Amino acid sequence: MKTIRIGNGQAFWGDTAKAPLDQVRYGELDYLMLDYLAEVTMSIMQKMRARDPEQGYARDFVPLMENLLPEILERGVKVVANAGGVNPVACARAVMEVADKLGLADRVKVGVVTGDDIMGDIDQILAAGEPLKNMETGAPLTNVRDQLASANAYFGGFPIAEALAQGADIVITGRCTDASLAVGPLIHEFGWQTDDWDKLSAATIAGHVIECGAQATGGNCMADWDQVDDMAHIGYPIAEFSEDGSFVVTKPEQMGGRVNVASITEQLLYEIGDPNEYKTADVVCDFTTIQLEQLAPNRVQVSGIKGKPAPDYYKVSMSYAGGYKTTGTLVYGWPDAVKKAEAADRIVRKRLDDLGLSFDAMHTEILGANACHGPALSGEVEADIAEVQLRLGVRSQDKQAIRRFTHEIAPLVCNGPPTVTGYFGGRSRVEEVIAYWPALMDKQYAKATVTLLGGK
Repeated sequence: MKTIRIGNGQAFWGDTAKAPLDQVRYGELDYLMLDYLAEVTMSIMQKMRARDPEQGYARDFVPLMENLLPEILERGVKVVANAGGVNPVACARAVMEVADKLGLADRVKVGVVTGDDIMGDIDQILAAGEPLKNMETGAPLTNVRDQLASANAYFGGFPIAEALAQGADIVITGRCTDASLAVGPLIHEFGWQTDDWDKLSAATIAGHVIECGAQATGGNCMADWDQVDDMAHIGYPIAEFSEDGSFVVTKPEQMGGRVNVASITEQLLYEIGDPNEYKTADVVCDFTTIQLEQLAPNRVQVSGIKGKPAPDYYKVSMSYAGGYKTTGTLVYGWPDAVKKAEAADRIVRKRLDDLGLSFDAMHTEILGANACHGPALSGEVEADIAEVQLRLGVRSQDKQAIRRFTHEIAPLVCNGPPTVTGYFGGRSRVEEVIAYWPALMDKQYAKATVTLLGGK
């Protein structure tokens, strides 16, 4: 029975650059998938492109390819990456420049998937009667239209499969579902159609399990985390996918980490919402029928997966300018560290009231005194903590109000509670808030296009 090995080498933009090389060298892969994009990443890339029309993609990807290209060509590994961000074509050109520099340009074909960026079509889409309502609040997009910074539809795996069918060695996409970086190669390899729901669902879940990199191999895993082998050299996950729709999750034998039922279970539950209906562009997945079996050390089989017809809509990830924010911090030491931090918080709030300043949101945390778990953690906070960090954050549409807040933290060093430290960084920086707007949109408003660069 035919089996395809897909390894993940990046979980986000900023992940370790060593993982892709380790996967290619030790993973015996057919495909390497690299996931760079998060919800707010697209707006950051829009700003990059506004400053330079040749930017707007994950810049780490290009120097990585300088190291990877000779290796993937030698081993026959194909790469699928959403590194294109809001400018996949520029990203592909940059990769071809690297290939040319290495004397490999006529041996490499780069497929580019575009069409997900609907920023320029928003007004026409709204005029056609698509409200692009916020999935969480129900508010129409017109409420923030003037502040909109980015808008991208989540494509599925079929455009990636088309690029591979055209002979691409590397496929670069803009926004697509994270799992589709695995779904696309499997559609291509097994010749699935749009109504092969169980297999598309299985492929989606395989992609979901490995998309976050080492989270599937013992990283960020609650179960016996201190027993994970050699986390300093943790291996990234590999899905061995079979024609029957089952797959095995493993990792390179030479690397550290751990693949067991617990690590896979935790990753399966990551960001899924309703387990009966995990919706993607390609299929609706049912997580409730999944069966896990530990076949051997670092080998977990996943089977029993069912799927349902794909929805008629794409999810759209949008971001908009949501005002300004800043965060100020101070450290208070023993004795009475918590009481001092609480007093400093009250002092700052009173001084801001005296100035007539108000904010859309103001939040206080005392790090070291149950700031993470709150009421979910039973028992009282230890009374005699050695030190805590006071963290004060504010958000407002008024940039001047935020700037004025930054003036009220440093004075506490001399006119607030004693045993204070941690104030050497100066005033906190005022930052723009990039707010998230998720919506659903009929698929007719976004069409994927595949183009090919390079090769003879």
